[in-house]
Amino acid sequence: MGELDALFASNRAWAHAMKQSDTGFFERLSRQQAPQFLWIGCSDSRVPANQIVGLAPGELFVHRNVANLAVHTDLNFLSVLQFAVDVLGVRHAIVCGHYGCGGVGAAARGERLGLIDNWLRHVRDVCEKHATLLAAIGDEKKRVDRLCELNAIEQAWNVSQTTVVLDAWKRGRDLSVHAWVYGLEDGLLRDLDCSIANPAKPRFAVPLRCERSAPNPDPLSRQPLFSIWHARCRDCFTTRTLRWDAEGGHE
Repeated sequence: MGELDALFASNRAWAHAMKQSDTGFFERLSRQQAPQFLWIGCSDSRVPANQIVGLAPGELFVHRNVANLAVHTDLNFLSVLQFAVDVLGVRHAIVCGHYGCGGVGAAARGERLGLIDNWLRHVRDVCEKHATLLAAIGDEKKRVDRLCELNAIEQAWNVSQTTVVLDAWKRGRDLSVHAWVYGLEDGLLRDLDCSIANPAKPRFAVPLRCERSAPNPDPLSRQPLFSIWHARCRDCFTTRTLRWDAEGGHE
């Protein structure tokens, strides 16, 4: 049996198992899809979106590319986003990076891989934007992992600034954008404490800390690295406008 024949055989076995466990599964699935989540992830074959969050087909709308980038000139990404928001009516857009990302690592080390270097230039921009922060991390693996986190956060911000999302918020849509990262070594997701929502609805704000609560002195702590309209302190629950700098503190 050839390699491709094996895939067809596996498909038939999977379809049979699904029918055995739920006879109406494919009939329901064929009628409609109504996912509440848009997943913007990396193309890496080790990060299967539906499986790692335990969702069945039809419950997660997925867009993947190398290094989970949200580029404002990428019509593929923008078309997926617009369909997810305006047609499917998703409530959450999740940008999920992963530790050990080959694309992020190549960008961090300045490696030349060919045509893809032009795509990874966006990750290099993130790297250069946070050069001081990253230079303070001596261990290369930890530095690349931190860049994976920063890249996910920056891409979530990019998603939030698309015309698709801004127009949806203007219409009063309940839509939030989140940044997560996935660990290949333990299979666990990490919330990067970055959730960007309709600025007219501060109750869906990013849970940060303000000066009323104990500040986190760790400059490498996971904090959003951009300004946000409304932020609710996770400790004292006051809502105010915060601006985070690259060192993890706010004004």
